[in-house]
Amino acid sequence: MKRRKWSSSEKLRIVLEGLSGQIEIAKLCSKYQISQTQYYQWRDHLLKFGHQAFESKNITKKEQHLESEVQKLKHIIGGLTVELKKSEYEL
Repeated sequence: MKRRKWSSSEKLRIVLEGLSGQIEIAKLCSKYQISQTQYYQWRDHLLKFGHQAFESKNITKKEQHLESEVQKLKHIIGGLTVELKKSEYEL
């Protein structure tokens, strides 16, 4: 059986529909063909990390990695600039 990939927006929509209380979780899960365990995992994940949606600086891991690379490169450039200035001074 082929595994389905659910986007984050689809997961959010399903969990919010379940939290609304207008449909039973069992019916919701059969509607989207997911297990109740999967629904509750998504719900728990939303409740655990939902506060991040309201944080002012919400950067991804990729952005964090790129930011650290920029800092490393700036440090290297700074060191090379100092060495270049020293060599110019010695001449």
